[in-house]
Amino acid sequence: MAHSATTLTPSPETAAGKLPPLQPQAPWKAYQRLLFRIAFIFFIAISIPNTPEWYTQLIALNWLHLNYRDLYDIARFGSGINFFGNTIFGSSLLGYANWIITALVATAGGLLWTLVAYIRKSPRQEYTTLYYWLRVVVRYRAGIGIIGFGFTKLLPVQMPYPSLGLLNTNFGDFTAQKIYWLSIGIVPWYQVFAGVVEVTAGTLLFFRKTTTLGAILLFAALGDIVYVNFAYDGGVHVYSSYFVLLAAFLLIADVPNIVRLLIQERFTSPVHFYPTLSRAANIGRISLKSFTIFLFLFVLFYLQLINFLYDPYKQPAVAGVKELRGNYNVTEFRINGTLLPYNPLDTIRWQEATFEDWSTFTFRVNKPHKLDLSNGGGDPQRDVNRTFEITGVAGGQRAFHYYADEINHTLYLEDKYKDIPDRRNKTAGVGGDGGTDFNLGTGLPARDTIADNSQHDNWIPAAARKNIGDESLKIDPRALTARRARDYAATPKKEKRKRFVVSYQTADGNKIILSGKDEDKNDIYVVLERADRHYALTTPGLMAGKY
Repeated sequence: MAHSATTLTPSPETAAGKLPPLQPQAPWKAYQRLLFRIAFIFFIAISIPNTPEWYTQLIALNWLHLNYRDLYDIARFGSGINFFGNTIFGSSLLGYANWIITALVATAGGLLWTLVAYIRKSPRQEYTTLYYWLRVVVRYRAGIGIIGFGFTKLLPVQMPYPSLGLLNTNFGDFTAQKIYWLSIGIVPWYQVFAGVVEVTAGTLLFFRKTTTLGAILLFAALGDIVYVNFAYDGGVHVYSSYFVLLAAFLLIADVPNIVRLLIQERFTSPVHFYPTLSRAANIGRISLKSFTIFLFLFVLFYLQLINFLYDPYKQPAVAGVKELRGNYNVTEFRINGTLLPYNPLDTIRWQEATFEDWSTFTFRVNKPHKLDLSNGGGDPQRDVNRTFEITGVAGGQRAFHYYADEINHTLYLEDKYKDIPDRRNKTAGVGGDGGTDFNLGTGLPARDTIADNSQHDNWIPAAARKNIGDESLKIDPRALTARRARDYAATPKKEKRKRFVVSYQTADGNKIILSGKDEDKNDIYVVLERADRHYALTTPGLMAGKY
């Protein structure tokens, strides 16, 4: 494209005649045009969603009753060319195979594009305008993505403060990933700082004149997160690398200026290219930009505030029975009428128990169980599927979500662990914040092969269900959204979980007697006595949820 259709913005010194006038840009070299063609195909491919679920969910959004997760899902999609699968020679290359495949396809496309241009004897000497719009696409992709990421830290819900069950877990029973996440969770104001950095980076990317600052901030912040995910096996190394890649692309053009200014200490006057737009096109550009900023800064912040207050991202939202909350010692444990005295090596007897502020009951036994190695992503709406309390935790720690019939003093408990986990972050496929292959469901048996557990779907009698009420409505009305209603309505009917039912007796919560049948249909009788445990950690004032 000829330079006559462009606008070169000179520095004030140049405009004032203190410096030589700007010279027209030289034509691009052949290899530069080839690299641009490859880069154009590659970055467009990794900037648009590659899963049908993303488009389906976008169309189905109820914009009048938005959930934070709705807009977050728009911002964290998977991308890249995956028509040929997501592995190379059978390997996912730690999740980066998708990038390699996309790069190979882009290279082939770039070569073909070059061949066509050569055959047609195209007079084009540069792609300045197309480069400008490619940067726009990358800027906005990176901007909305990192803002969605950042808001879960700005109002800290991504790495929650440890629950009682987690505080009582031996340090050596945590995976490396869990230790890192809890380390951030105990200092929420640090998490807020990280959120400020990410949201600021995303905001700067929305504006052409602050793109360089935003890209530097994004590159530095997410570069650290990439390393953290590798070091702690965090599971989102690909998605964090994604933002580093986008930031690096945005910075490439600035590298000569940065070197000239900071290393050579020479006067530097950046030259920016802006295409000349018609009045209608300019109005469209400003309108679209304003809508994006309004949606992903203001609306998303409001939704995240509601999320933080009433429906924490990874933490269960429904309040637990008030009189039961706290730490308990197991002072008596009987199974099928047999008293089991305290023995830390016993594989059946409960060792200690907790009732969280929310509807989770935990206890520990000296028996290993399967580990959930995800990071407890916050996609699920049902509390039983919010698994941050059990992810990366060994040592015999069990966690059950309970439904309380407070009239008949009965608890209906469901194991939070299940062999076939729900897919985390449904709209984020490979290349997005979808977690590990295990969480994406690859390599796992199809759900229709799971044993029919439908006989247990009516495990809570109708009378008890009436007393328990509708769990989907048991949060502040301001947090009731179309997504929450939809997810509860779509509850799996053949879900295979360990379940048990106990009645509870207590006068004031200091002593609780549980009796009923455990998950293996054994009669159990358990006496719990409140334990005042004092932690070295100070409970922060910035806590998510209202219970």
